[in-house]
Amino acid sequence: MRRLIDLSHTIIDGLVTYPGLPPPRVTDFLSREASREHYAPGTTFHIARIEMVANTGTYLDAPSHRYAEGADLAALPLERVANLEGVVIDLTGGRGLPASALEGLSLRGRAVLVRSGWSRYFGEPAYANGQHPFVTGEAAAAFAAGGAALVGIDSLNIDDTEDRSRPAHSLLLAAGIPVVEHLTSLDQLPRTGFRFFAVPARFAGVGTFPVRAFAIV
Repeated sequence: MRRLIDLSHTIIDGLVTYPGLPPPRVTDFLSREASREHYAPGTTFHIARIEMVANTGTYLDAPSHRYAEGADLAALPLERVANLEGVVIDLTGGRGLPASALEGLSLRGRAVLVRSGWSRYFGEPAYANGQHPFVTGEAAAAFAAGGAALVGIDSLNIDDTEDRSRPAHSLLLAAGIPVVEHLTSLDQLPRTGFRFFAVPARFAGVGTFPVRAFAIV
């Protein structure tokens, strides 16, 4: 039987995704009470106003997030973000994913999801305590060489945030490989045998945006 598994965090008013970035603010543009004067009796609508930075919740990075000349969200082919054959790489209990973890794996055209279990700390101070799991530059180079379609991780950042050169972002996005960060519930996926989706809004001039990431098993 086919199952749908949600791999996204819920975005709520005031959510801190990444320390130092402002949290989203969710308010009313048109409240249900105020809408009564515009419609027939018993008919109401609600229109929300959302103010947030693009790096909020579970989000996808397009190449233009790192490179001015890179493809933005509007230029990303759907083939890069939807209906991808998926594979999970286990990093539970580890920190930096080594290139050796990819040996023998078929990567070409696949969404490669790195499962660390770090998402259990999401929304807590421990999530950004400087010890989060990440993908090493050597592993990122192997992803690119192997032809991965997309790479995701259930952690604060695909890079070690102490490394300001951001090698994983730099190598993957230079190769046109989108990155999805702050995934969750990867423990519910099999190692292979699922399809992955992480489709952002089609914004021109924007390199990062939240997604509703999910898998079909």
